[in-house]
Amino acid sequence: MDKKEQTHKLARELISLARDTITVRFRFLDTALGRLSIELRDGLFGMACSGDKIYVDPAYLLITYLDEPGIAVRGLMHMMLHNIFFHGYQYDKLDSEYWDIAADIAVENIILEMEFVAAACSRDEEEAGCIQKLRKRVPELTAEKLYREFRVNEPSSDTLSEYRRLFVVDLHEGWRQNGAEKELVISEKEWKKITERIKTELKAFSKNQNNSESFEKNLLESTRQRYDYRQILQKFTVSGEEIEVNPDEFDYVYYMYGLDKYGNMPLIEPLEYCETKRIKDFVIAIDTSASCRGELVKSFIKKTYDILKESESFFKRVNIHIIQCDARVQSDVVIHDEHELLEYISNMEIRGFGATDFRPVFDYVEELRQRGEFEGLKGLIYFTDGYGVYPEKMPEYDVIFAFLNEDMNRQPVPGWAMKVVMEDELYEY
Repeated sequence: MDKKEQTHKLARELISLARDTITVRFRFLDTALGRLSIELRDGLFGMACSGDKIYVDPAYLLITYLDEPGIAVRGLMHMMLHNIFFHGYQYDKLDSEYWDIAADIAVENIILEMEFVAAACSRDEEEAGCIQKLRKRVPELTAEKLYREFRVNEPSSDTLSEYRRLFVVDLHEGWRQNGAEKELVISEKEWKKITERIKTELKAFSKNQNNSESFEKNLLESTRQRYDYRQILQKFTVSGEEIEVNPDEFDYVYYMYGLDKYGNMPLIEPLEYCETKRIKDFVIAIDTSASCRGELVKSFIKKTYDILKESESFFKRVNIHIIQCDARVQSDVVIHDEHELLEYISNMEIRGFGATDFRPVFDYVEELRQRGEFEGLKGLIYFTDGYGVYPEKMPEYDVIFAFLNEDMNRQPVPGWAMKVVMEDELYEY
């Protein structure tokens, strides 16, 4: 047996022992661990995971093992947790620099909380000190919440370097393949099934444990149902006629034949009117209480505008009321076209900063409806922190309450309204 074969043999034995150690200690992880295949790859200079496979450089593993006997267990735990929380499948949508380190901090925090002696490393004490400081700004250390913190309060290059030194265990190059889901044995959908099973089994496991709190919070965050804001906005579209060619009823054969036969005289004229579903009457209500920051409000309006513009959801002339309100209506700006909306976003001033009451906006909109200000109001979307008084009566149009973040202490929205959490949408934007 040559040196390379011996190195590979020892690496496989070390990985196999690490698998068994994790399975015996945390039986609820056996399914997730069992679905990952291990591939030895010389010259990788580290460890990496791409959804269905874990890649390990055998020479790196054995050399590191001399100083860090827990490296194999730590590495497998670290990469498996990335998959359980779908960290690699969101890579193409986010700032990779911040997402990389946010995901690494989140899983390392969980491993530390588990107090898993077999996965211990020499830097654990430093990690714990750094995590304690981070908790002052981000009480729940999920990758999503850490990422949002880094986007809002950008860490310095020195701080990022320190985070990498402490928390990086694996290489994330394979995550780009996860986003495309090319030739993956285990898709994101299958990982979600595995994660749901882990959630169920973890409840039984954690009855007599006090060290799975972060694990449970990360599971809840990663499996939280998310809605596409673009699709939600389609609820506010209405049918109407626009002067344009109707491609479904335009016959190019006869049209071109007429031009060819009689010069500039087509045999059949194109229909000028086309039935479309777009937004015409619409209300955007902005909660201007102290907890809603100006930049996030602007980001919300701009994102809403860009989505509508991309999908060509505007009529050429629209009637969009942008209403600012805290405990009373502070301003109402009427937008008639794209140019006015862009100008409003550029020069927007936030007014209010008092307590929150949702009712004045609905009362005001009803007054506008009674005065004939809307031809056919389809919907109202209210961007808010959620801490206000809801109307008791259901309005005659669709309503969405768009919250800045998820909060279990928040009063539930009325049954007649839709709820959407915008934190991911706005911080990705």
